[in-house]
Amino acid sequence: MSEVTRVQWFPGHMAKTRRIMASNMKLVDAVVEITDARIPYSSRNPEIKKIVGSKPRLVLLNKADSADADMTDRWIEWYKKQGVRAIATDCRSGRNVNKFYTELKEILKDDIAKWEAKGMTGRPIRIMIVGIPNVGKSSFINRLAGSKMAKVEDRPGVTKGKQWVSLDEGFELLDMPGVLWPKFEDKLVGERLAFTGAVKDQIMDTEFLACRLLEFLKENYNDLLEARYGITTEDIPPADDETIGCVVGFEILERIGNKRGFLVSGGEINTERAANTVLDEYRSGKIGRMTLEAPK
Repeated sequence: MSEVTRVQWFPGHMAKTRRIMASNMKLVDAVVEITDARIPYSSRNPEIKKIVGSKPRLVLLNKADSADADMTDRWIEWYKKQGVRAIATDCRSGRNVNKFYTELKEILKDDIAKWEAKGMTGRPIRIMIVGIPNVGKSSFINRLAGSKMAKVEDRPGVTKGKQWVSLDEGFELLDMPGVLWPKFEDKLVGERLAFTGAVKDQIMDTEFLACRLLEFLKENYNDLLEARYGITTEDIPPADDETIGCVVGFEILERIGNKRGFLVSGGEINTERAANTVLDEYRSGKIGRMTLEAPK
């Protein structure tokens, strides 16, 4: 059983956030949901849809510069078929961030026309922004606001309370803390959230996590894996249902540790250091652009 499935991620402040989100839904005209373009499915809180209901919604596939571009296009097309608008954004480069305004005005064009017909020209467009921890929500808001309006740190769960942020073009944005959900029914969802840092490393087995990630990369992005670490993996058989634990991933991890010179006394490989390096380099995009799940 995956290490991830043994832990439930629902601390008290996340339960409170869910209640606040539901009670404030009537104050906003639309909801913007920020997801991680590397894990578009796993980074969506399934409870958000129930809370949002019929409220107009825009999905942002953030961190798109670290994701597989072709796969991101497939996800945007998938959302379109579901009747939901989605755009690819990246807070670090600023790509498509300002497209947020255009898309929302298009989504709300009928409402805006009604406001103007009632003489409410210039009425603020009020948006709630939601997303799980560590998808870049605070960085996105700071890009829009042009200042450090929202606190940013490279760890999950920094924003603790709701706050309104004034933006350009007559928008007012209600920022909500990142919220996960009570239970991961699919162990792969939990693993992928852990890969990207949406759950805290302090309560994870980082070697197990790195091994699981390396097994995925071997099967799906082996050229990027080999190029980054200067190793070959073709002689390592693929993981299957008969493979015990993370044998394949651990073999790759040892090769990476050896190549990087992560050795301790006696020449033993420091696999913990290698695991932390793999996770850090994956999260920062140094291994390459990749997406861990495809639309179904």
